[in-house]
Amino acid sequence: MSLHDLLTQTPQPHQDGKGADDPGPRNVERDRQNPDVLRPPSTDHGTIPNLRFSFSDAHNRLEKGGWAREVTVRELPVAKTLAGVNMRLEPGAIREMHWHKEAEWAYMLVGSARITTVDQNGQNFADDVAVGDLWFFPSGIPHSIQALGDGCEFLLVFDDGEFSENSTFLITDWFAHTPKEVLAANFGVAASEFEKIPAKELYIFPGKVPGALATQQVESPQGPSPMQFSHRMLAQAPIRTPGGTVRVTDSQNFPVATTVAAALVELEPGAIREMHWHPTNDEWQYYIQGQARMTVFAAGGKARTFNYQAGDVGYVPFAMGHYIQNIGDTPVRFLELFRSARYADVSLKQWMALTPPELVQAHLHLGDAALAALVKEKKPVFRA
Repeated sequence: MSLHDLLTQTPQPHQDGKGADDPGPRNVERDRQNPDVLRPPSTDHGTIPNLRFSFSDAHNRLEKGGWAREVTVRELPVAKTLAGVNMRLEPGAIREMHWHKEAEWAYMLVGSARITTVDQNGQNFADDVAVGDLWFFPSGIPHSIQALGDGCEFLLVFDDGEFSENSTFLITDWFAHTPKEVLAANFGVAASEFEKIPAKELYIFPGKVPGALATQQVESPQGPSPMQFSHRMLAQAPIRTPGGTVRVTDSQNFPVATTVAAALVELEPGAIREMHWHPTNDEWQYYIQGQARMTVFAAGGKARTFNYQAGDVGYVPFAMGHYIQNIGDTPVRFLELFRSARYADVSLKQWMALTPPELVQAHLHLGDAALAALVKEKKPVFRA
């Protein structure tokens, strides 16, 4: 079915002589967005947990200067390894100075921001990040995010599915819950200096757009941090294939990112992220653009198909086979993320191509053209 049909027709839960129409109460728009859930392919079978949740269905925390919404195990129970936060900051707005037990990986979706951090050795780091840039703050390392003149929106990913943005360690929250005489003793000034501190956390709050980065640098006696906490993902030369591109960023080319590995995948209309699986960890996905579908094979005769669009989170449990197909008429762009230092996958086609063809044929009884294609092409590809 074309994207036009998906958006204009009223899908019905029947195909191939099975099912029936749905004359009762229904959310037609939701069914249009998820046609492969309403009328699954005949190859779907058995029970597989939900592997999709949209940020549009998540509670949105509205603050002066921005908003934040999250997808954790509360919203998507199967997603135990990673949690995600979608955040917006108006120009100059600040996600206040804070830290958390989990490591933070981020991708800038819109606009630009300034990030700052200080490591455990008293060495500091600051950088301006724009669309397609990443940052990573290891667990326990304090940091801040401030929108620049164009404002910003970004995706945060944390290396624990239980993580919540509402339970971070905030500098204003700590001050508000510390006796003023203790603050005075700690900083060596009079207690009266703390009369105007906020009575509760700020979290996100308005601020002035900061000056040029060079004018805002603070020199540390210990020097700048030797770690690069930001990375230009879009500046990486992509791996180009017949159906799209992929950029992989993990600890090999972004050394500080020791607990989250990522790939940015782009699929042309009609292209497919070939059938594969990941041998080391679950996969957490974020869809940035386009219309896609994914079937997940869970062994034991179980498989289920889901539809995805911009703002959706997808999830694939460890080692389950899957593909992602562009079913729209514009490119699909999405992130694959893993709680791991290294990115790893296994291509079904490559496995078959590097196995004696007689053995493959004994299993599958392929046609001559399919068998010849396996022998000819031994590298994993995105198929158009």
